[in-house]
Amino acid sequence: MKKIDFQKVIEWLSFALKCPVCGYKYNLDRTKIIDTKQEENNQATLLVHSDCAQCKSSVVFGISINGGEIFSVGMITDLTSHDTKKFSQKQPISSNDVLDVHRFLKKFDGNFVKAFTN
Repeated sequence: MKKIDFQKVIEWLSFALKCPVCGYKYNLDRTKIIDTKQEENNQATLLVHSDCAQCKSSVVFGISINGGEIFSVGMITDLTSHDTKKFSQKQPISSNDVLDVHRFLKKFDGNFVKAFTN
């Protein structure tokens, strides 16, 4: 299996990817690879964070490589690259987590001091 050079993929994508907010071309100096995964069947995924040098917005890209095809989905975010890395390593929120918050909010009386000190 040939190892994919993820940095080269990012360099190549930097020619095509533009900021979804202002249309400015992304700068490689402001683009960080957060996570990578390569399968044995020549498939790979990348999680990339980039800050726009022009409008200062941040975008997280999910990039999927399947042989010679590359797919990219971007999402505007307020996370820094450090935050993106930290949260990408956490477990996803479960449906039970959502139900717990719902139950809490249903009973919540608006007293944040009491809620956060118990």
